[in-house]
Amino acid sequence: MKAAVLHEYGPPSKLRYEDFPDPKPGPGEVLVAVRAASINPVDWKMRSGAAKDHFPVTFPGILGRDAAGVVRALGEGVDQFAVGDRVFALTWATYAELCVVKAADLAKVPEHVDMTTAAAVPLVSCTGDQLIREATAVQPGQTILLTGAVGSVGRCALLAAQEIGAKVIAGVRKRQIDEAKSLGAIDAIDLSSDSEIAKLGTVDAVADAVGGDVASKLLGKVKPGGNYGSVLGQPKDAALHPTIHIKAMTAHPDPATYVHYAEAIREGRLKLPIDRVMPLSDAAQAQALAEKGGGGKFILTS
Repeated sequence: MKAAVLHEYGPPSKLRYEDFPDPKPGPGEVLVAVRAASINPVDWKMRSGAAKDHFPVTFPGILGRDAAGVVRALGEGVDQFAVGDRVFALTWATYAELCVVKAADLAKVPEHVDMTTAAAVPLVSCTGDQLIREATAVQPGQTILLTGAVGSVGRCALLAAQEIGAKVIAGVRKRQIDEAKSLGAIDAIDLSSDSEIAKLGTVDAVADAVGGDVASKLLGKVKPGGNYGSVLGQPKDAALHPTIHIKAMTAHPDPATYVHYAEAIREGRLKLPIDRVMPLSDAAQAQALAEKGGGGKFILTS
């Protein structure tokens, strides 16, 4: 098969489009012919070595967490899928024409959802949903501050909070305030403005998809006994806030979650903007562009 292969940590140019041995499914696994894979921030952090303490790469290695494609072969004991099924998953090594997925982590793509859309869903849906339901443990009627609310993870988190019945204040960039409100936030503040953060009253919880220095500023806005969930690790000042329940989380695969959010996109309840669709052979260029930031997801097709 062809794949975008990483032989050493470094810049995007270290990704080489080349031949790589075909993977084979073991017991409880499925071989998927990848039609589309999305690029996520964890991918370029793994490529550069920034994430090697948590997600080391064994060289030569293949990056990628999201895949949408067609079942090519079934491992021993797999009977819930059939060859030819359209499927998607949160898995590993998806910048390739083929990937192996645990059957337990795989779901069928809902009808009338295309492969490009499906590939954008798994990691961001699991991250956003689990940030709200598990890390932040949002309850009906609570008021929460959600940072990064117009990003792909943030949009999923916002929908999860709305489904629970929480009131969401979006923490975004100044130019994104109107967009955040249009997505359903009851209010929005500019996270780059210390004065706006200072004026913010206390909230029941903070769901943080941004991290960095802003995390320290927001810890003091959580009510005693409230929750602070983060997708970017523990805030550096966490120890100074012993009355707050702080939980850093890493997304785990949940097929029901991919399906739920893919259906929400199909039904118009969620929009995950796609910035660009590029061939797998251009993975290095696509990752370089995605790392600069943009208006949505980058998708690789094969």
